[in-house]
Amino acid sequence: MATLYTQSDRNIRLTWLYITGFLVFVIGVGYVFARAMGNSAILYGAVIFSIVMSLASYWWSDKIVLAMSGAKEVTHKNAREIYHIVENLCITAGLPVPKIYIIQDSAPNAFATGRDPAHGVICLTTGIIEKLEKTELEGVIAHELSHIGNRDILLSTVVVVLVGFVTLLADWFRHWAWFGGRSRDNEGGGQLRLILMIAAIILSILAPIAVVLMQLAISRKREFLADADGALLTRYPEGLASALEKISRDTEPLEAANRATAHLYIANPFKGKKVSSLFMTHPPIEERVKNLRGMSV
Repeated sequence: MATLYTQSDRNIRLTWLYITGFLVFVIGVGYVFARAMGNSAILYGAVIFSIVMSLASYWWSDKIVLAMSGAKEVTHKNAREIYHIVENLCITAGLPVPKIYIIQDSAPNAFATGRDPAHGVICLTTGIIEKLEKTELEGVIAHELSHIGNRDILLSTVVVVLVGFVTLLADWFRHWAWFGGRSRDNEGGGQLRLILMIAAIILSILAPIAVVLMQLAISRKREFLADADGALLTRYPEGLASALEKISRDTEPLEAANRATAHLYIANPFKGKKVSSLFMTHPPIEERVKNLRGMSV
């Protein structure tokens, strides 16, 4: 039988396996594009631009997300029970107490943000506070604290850099191939040049799709990891499992959510929309609940 510790370790190994494969893929795509374009300066420029923009987004990501969600900060004075739950779990986890924000929305959901544990933020909807029991709410908050403790925001930012880099480079290559690459091809370059051009054109179409699928796969894996670590923190997997079931049964969509922030929430904030499992931002609730209930302390 899987334990909380083995489940967590397994998820960490799989996540870094995904990241390694992601990096190898990105480097390969960049190499083919650079060879086909015959200009490495464009490649370096794309990398620098993508990193600068992504780091800027990462640095202010918490403020941007909270503003987009319409969240308001609360304190010990006006949200005493929630503050005590967060504070007690942080003591157990050895984490600084994050800022706590509330979204006025009856749909039950929650997310964490912040670039590191010292700048962590937990955001809860009024719906999740009203509809969950204390042990269930503890499970949800422990899950979000695990995201903060595991520095998932940092990891997701690295992935965003890679996704942005590949997408930007693919767009630039298609523009180059359409407006300038053909005339250069006609000047010669041999069979290898032709093969690289064909491979690069195919990659410019497929690579952005592939990296988004990888990004979503990593996001789903991080949710499994946060489930395992959150259950380890509370020592009561049933609390989070029951919370996830209640959230999934609730049919009300979260009005504050959008595509840019959907992956942050503990469960898919869009209700009633069927999508392929490859394009899901979250693992199926049924699978997450099964994993939690199959764990032993």
